[in-house]
Amino acid sequence: MRKVVIIGPSPVQILDVTGPFEVFSNAPDYEIQLANPGLERTLQTNRGVVLAHATPIADVRGPIDTLVIVGGPGAESGSYDPNFIVWIAKTARQSRRVASICTGAFLLAEAGLLDGKQAVTHWNFCDRLAREYPNVVVRPEPIYLRDGSIYTSAGITAGIDLSLALVEEDHGHETALKIARFLVMFLVRPGGQAQYSHMLSHQAVTSQPLRELQIWMLQHLREDLTVESLAERIGMSARHFTRVCLRETGMNPGQFVDRMRVEAAQQIIDSSSRGLKEIADSCGFKSADAMRRTFLRVLGVTAAEYVSRFKSTLARGSVS
Repeated sequence: MRKVVIIGPSPVQILDVTGPFEVFSNAPDYEIQLANPGLERTLQTNRGVVLAHATPIADVRGPIDTLVIVGGPGAESGSYDPNFIVWIAKTARQSRRVASICTGAFLLAEAGLLDGKQAVTHWNFCDRLAREYPNVVVRPEPIYLRDGSIYTSAGITAGIDLSLALVEEDHGHETALKIARFLVMFLVRPGGQAQYSHMLSHQAVTSQPLRELQIWMLQHLREDLTVESLAERIGMSARHFTRVCLRETGMNPGQFVDRMRVEAAQQIIDSSSRGLKEIADSCGFKSADAMRRTFLRVLGVTAAEYVSRFKSTLARGSVS
């Protein structure tokens, strides 16, 4: 049995704990232990829910296979129990691998485990992590990554992705995919996939007609999405529509359509074995070559290069 210890300073982000707990609980050969850095036998979460049956840190016994440090307000406070930090450093040396979920990376950094290593955390905290721990090579893009025996992940739900990748490392892709399906996850996301989706960021536009148009566009990527046709659909002149799109999204309509189609293609590539020609057609590209050129313009790599770099899961999160 591989022992997995999940621990973090209260209050913890509830999904940082329950997401990995659920993944490992559905995989074979894991013993999962929820632990508290103090003396309490519970763990306080950021939503007021108290998690029971936590083991006080003094009672945690080895050997530990996977040490998981979770984030939340307690990890983001900047004020850490020195005894807990010493325990993390000592326990990490005795564990096969160490992982942080979201802002749990701050605790790994405080313990010196990220010095000279590449790491990621929630996109909203990457600048702060780099500023407070200049010896850490912070990479803001990946969902998760590995540097040696240290694994770090981006915000909240990315902890589920990382946990699935760790299960895949131990038991293979089919087991990880089976768990993802059981959890009704859309796909097993590769670590190299960007954690900050441009499509998600542009859902915050203030123009209701433009928000509704975005939803329609996502469902009709194969249709004619020229500036004129989109402007007509939203009841604006092409010139006014372009100004609104630039103001709300920071892109002109053509750039926004390209970004939307590329992200749709990325999702299909990440979650299926479909050919590039079929993917190009389903996402509204005129040809596989047109998709290649658009990928190169938007991402800096061609669609084929994206497939070769980001098709698998853990391998794409690893820098070792």
